[in-house]
Amino acid sequence: MNRSKLFVINAFLSISLIFSCGSETNDNKDLIENLLRNDKESFGVILDNLKKNEVQVIYTQINRDSANNPSFKSFYFNVDPKRYFYPASTVKMPAALLALEKLQNLNIEGLDRNTTFLTDSAYNGQSAVMNDSTSENELPNIAHYIKKIFIVSDNDAYNRLYEFIGQEEINRKLHAKGYTSTRLIHRLSIPLSLEENQHTNPVRFLNGDSIIYEQPPVKSALNYQPDEKILKGIAYIDNDGQLIQAPFDFTYKNFMPLEEMQMMLRSVIFPETTEGVTLSSDNRDFVLQYMSQLPRETLYPEYNEEEYYDAYSKFLLFGESKKIPNTIRIFNKIGQAYGYLIDNAYIIDFDHNVEFLLSAVIHVNNNETYNDGKYEYDEIGFPFMQRLGEVIHEYELNRSRAVQPDLSQFRINYDK
Repeated sequence: MNRSKLFVINAFLSISLIFSCGSETNDNKDLIENLLRNDKESFGVILDNLKKNEVQVIYTQINRDSANNPSFKSFYFNVDPKRYFYPASTVKMPAALLALEKLQNLNIEGLDRNTTFLTDSAYNGQSAVMNDSTSENELPNIAHYIKKIFIVSDNDAYNRLYEFIGQEEINRKLHAKGYTSTRLIHRLSIPLSLEENQHTNPVRFLNGDSIIYEQPPVKSALNYQPDEKILKGIAYIDNDGQLIQAPFDFTYKNFMPLEEMQMMLRSVIFPETTEGVTLSSDNRDFVLQYMSQLPRETLYPEYNEEEYYDAYSKFLLFGESKKIPNTIRIFNKIGQAYGYLIDNAYIIDFDHNVEFLLSAVIHVNNNETYNDGKYEYDEIGFPFMQRLGEVIHEYELNRSRAVQPDLSQFRINYDK
């Protein structure tokens, strides 16, 4: 994988053409498409193959009033909430938020995100966790799992939160909060059956040797599969390594539409404007820190910068860049699997006092075969994400604002 690209804001776009619609005539409903079509070199092939690449983009402008209260204006490109795409690791954000909310709602003295959290096993396919060598005290806890989810997109961390919350509770809570098309119905990177994913592990929270709270094994009583089969591609590699000449079945896979992703992110960044998962101010501050913290700024563990470079979990605006300048902060959650690249981000440029929300998905699987590891991430996916971020960032740099935002609340002290 080529990891040597540098972050550059390309200046070759024709500013006079792009920004001639400064008054946003006709609500500028084609804004994103116009921006992309003005850079045919970067986006021409993708625009000509939208069905194959399954591109969806939501860009939301943020404007502040004199009291710094935000208002939002969203622009959509090729967005269809019913069109299936595999959300990959983006589902880890709702799991992290719901885990914190569940701890709050339990309201047990001594039980919080830093309490020792042990996972037992009680059903086929389950595994236990009694320690975590990457944490400061070498014991697992919810806080450390969430940190690993946002910084390096750890799969096992998500699975442990899924097991704590439970399949049925996850989906009931999300649907009650308005995320009605989202379904989280399986662990990640573990080939379990539908029934095995309905069963979640017994868990315990400890203070020393004393149990503060324990939860028995739980089985979901509900069926979250969609009404119709979801089949994609022409072939796939099965769990035994055999090539199967038939479409790959996504029917029993997770799903989260792009708009629901962005609304959930917005509920964390701007909780006063959007209903969502309810977090205490302390838990929200914790999420904001690790949602935006880079691997090189992290303790416990200290990540190798060559492997876990700055843009490891920041696709938009930086692609595969090794370094991200400290003047830019990205609060986000990415996903990458089965040829899908997704990023759901709130981006701040402190140098230019710019902020915006940008969410995007692209599918790169030219041979239409799944699980073969042959996806065009480097050739198409990462360059698309980087250039899309650059184009929207450049538009924001030139967009007039009646009131300059005060972004000081997002200047965060990181681990190091």
